Amino acid sequence: MRHPTQADFHIRDVNLADSAAIASIYNWYIENTTVTFELEPVSKEVIAQRISQAELNNPWIVLELDNKIIGYAYVSSWKSRAAYRHAKETSVYIHQEFAGRGAGLKLMRILIDKIRSEPIHVLIAGIALPNDVSVALHEKLGFHHVGTFSEVGYKFKQYIDVGYWQLIMDNT
Repeated sequence: MRHPTQADFHIRDVNLADSAAIASIYNWYIENTTVTFELEPVSKEVIAQRISQAELNNPWIVLELDNKIIGYAYVSSWKSRAAYRHAKETSVYIHQEFAGRGAGLKLMRILIDKIRSEPIHVLIAGIALPNDVSVALHEKLGFHHVGTFSEVGYKFKQYIDVGYWQLIMDNT
């Protein structure tokens, strides 16, 4: 398999037809890792519902290589109370064959640029630990570690810590 360059990647807004590809990428993480705390695979219908229910200022984007989706990223509301309206949580998933090749960095940079047009003050990333790749990605983007909750998740017969990183935006 050739190694793609940054120029080979195409990023666009998600559409409902992307649901099956997104579910396939996400389900690999559900079944094989502790980076998500979902325990059962999700269907393309569940992903379509999540995309449909995303608020207007909560973008979802996909990354394509040779017209095939190899990653996606999105933001969601941090909490439902009104005072949290200027905080969003980020999520990014890359097809396992493309991890560590710059795809996540490109996706997150575009996602952050999209957020800059919104009245968002802080982006938050919750990272199941250990996850050196995700920590390095977020820190490269300017996120700073702000705390860790010990043993808050339980998957694959082990307790999992979750660290939190945040990026203070300069657009509000």
